[in-house]
Amino acid sequence: MSNPASPESANLPARFSHARHVQAKAVMEDYVEMISDLLAEMGEARIADIAQRMGVTHPTATKAVARLKTAGLAVSRPYRGVFLTEEGAALAEKVRARHRTLVDLLIAVGVPAEVAELDAEGMEHHVSDAALAAFRTYLAK
Repeated sequence: MSNPASPESANLPARFSHARHVQAKAVMEDYVEMISDLLAEMGEARIADIAQRMGVTHPTATKAVARLKTAGLAVSRPYRGVFLTEEGAALAEKVRARHRTLVDLLIAVGVPAEVAELDAEGMEHHVSDAALAAFRTYLAK
């Protein structure tokens, strides 16, 4: 058991804060990607459709979209749904590309495609740009 006054425990608040930040970023990325998918499939992204696809309640989706709007990633218009800003669309594409690279890498090393899709969904938010570049180099061989 670590000493409460040890250097490791002194760093815990920063580590937990970082973990919460990463998790919040991952949630925002999932919403941006989902809105992009809905726009591509249906021409619009209504809160009800976002909530249904994300498996959350309408109020939860509304709060998430509000955070996206505050971050400059999305806009909404009365009676028209949610749309991504240029920054939001670029983020959705970046997340989609990270996902694809991870799926391709996992399949290349022998992970079944269905499992690779599921695993990449969680990994895509945590992988560094340096790791992605290495993965792309590996896959290009």
